[in-house]
Amino acid sequence: MSINVGDRIPDGKLQIMGDNGPEDVTTTQLFSGKKVVLFAVPGAFTPGCSMTHLPGYVVNADKLKAKGVDTIACVAVNDAFVMDAWGKAHNAEEIHMLGDGNGDFTRALGLELDGRGFGLGMRSQRFAMVVDDGVITHLQVEEGPGVEVSAAEAVLALL
Repeated sequence: MSINVGDRIPDGKLQIMGDNGPEDVTTTQLFSGKKVVLFAVPGAFTPGCSMTHLPGYVVNADKLKAKGVDTIACVAVNDAFVMDAWGKAHNAEEIHMLGDGNGDFTRALGLELDGRGFGLGMRSQRFAMVVDDGVITHLQVEEGPGVEVSAAEAVLALL
């Protein structure tokens, strides 16, 4: 069952790269008292994610923040090392690059994607959400391949 608008983000942990390696960050730390745009990709360094999805948020970070967004975060079922390297490769300094290595957070959202047919294992569906103080106010899940409803420009239009 997938999470919906009006639902609270589930409790959980993700990882972000710190000065001394991966550090746990809780969903409470990420979302409490903040307006957050969280977008998810099936995998770091994959074509659509690297050519369109992440770059759109990099170039629109200032516009999102001007609309009252406190934090922009990207999550994938990849480890913190991969997410950090991918963020650096795309100059994503304004974006929290979050690793959901085991897919626990993605599974708690009910937004997992079975990519085993492509040799990817279990991943995340491509989506974007706006979360205000832990409550989802907008949720855009891609119905098929491509980056449309979860693109930075589509999220900007919602704010």
